[in-house]
Amino acid sequence: MLLKACVAALVAAALAAPALAAGEPATRPSAALTQAGAQAALQAAERLARQANDPAAIAVVDTDGLLMAFVRMDGVRPGSVELAIGKARTAALMQRPTAELEANVATGRVGLATAGLTALGGGAPLKIGAETVGAIGVAGLKKEDDVTNSAAVAAAFPPSAH
Repeated sequence: MLLKACVAALVAAALAAPALAAGEPATRPSAALTQAGAQAALQAAERLARQANDPAAIAVVDTDGLLMAFVRMDGVRPGSVELAIGKARTAALMQRPTAELEANVATGRVGLATAGLTALGGGAPLKIGAETVGAIGVAGLKKEDDVTNSAAVAAAFPPSAH
């Protein structure tokens, strides 16, 4: 067993060596969602929910799916809390809107619904350029508003760029 581990480490080092020797960096810079960015996304989604008269639970997570900001508006069903967090987490980890996952499940890709993901519309990745830095999840009383509001917040992110 120890021999296998040593061989695997040597192979990994041999594969990485040419890239490192050629002067390619071993890491890449990456954007990160700040608390201010998370709060701005949360507030934008809350405004949209109020305008639609559709109270919601709203969650914003970082790129790893960890909660950064959350609100449960008055009048929201208790189950919406976990749905909002799950939608945000799923959108961050899959780096795409959860409405796409919901459509995939509806056409038979049930593995997406059993992998600990929330395959319901209302989650959208937050991007800076092409890089996903987090996601927003919205769970209100009307599923159409969940999809529309999360997509609108994602499209306007980051707020300072628009």
